[in-house]
Amino acid sequence: MSVAVRRAAPGDVPDILRLIRHLATYERQPDAVEATEASLHATLFADDPQVFAHVAEASGAIVGIAVWFLNYSTWTGRLGIYLEDLVIDERARGTGAGKALFRALAQEAAARDCPRIDWAVLDWNESAMDFYRAIGGRPQSGWQPWRLDEAAIRALAA
Repeated sequence: MSVAVRRAAPGDVPDILRLIRHLATYERQPDAVEATEASLHATLFADDPQVFAHVAEASGAIVGIAVWFLNYSTWTGRLGIYLEDLVIDERARGTGAGKALFRALAQEAAARDCPRIDWAVLDWNESAMDFYRAIGGRPQSGWQPWRLDEAAIRALAA
């Protein structure tokens, strides 16, 4: 199976949402997805988008996505890339689609002079961690991911 990677286009939104829902199911949270085709279109294809996506295609079908945005490091004084989601359809696992998407992100990072790409992985997802190690990724130690959810944001903002 030959895989090609390109920047996402507006017509890809239904497949992007399909793969996001697939990821949520895989991560044991099938009802957590609030994104819609309209919200994805509005964020990915706005006049000044803050979120970006690449898609992997094989045999004319989208089989993978990488959704990402720019972050900033005060330590490096430069922008970086934060990979929000990398999703590969089961039928395309082992075809090089994941590596091809990461290669596209690395090319994007190099073109933007970003010194790093960051992402998170669930602590039970050993197959993902094996893949990330194989492409040169490494876990960060000493840092825990933390989050304010929508309810906490509203409470704090009040």
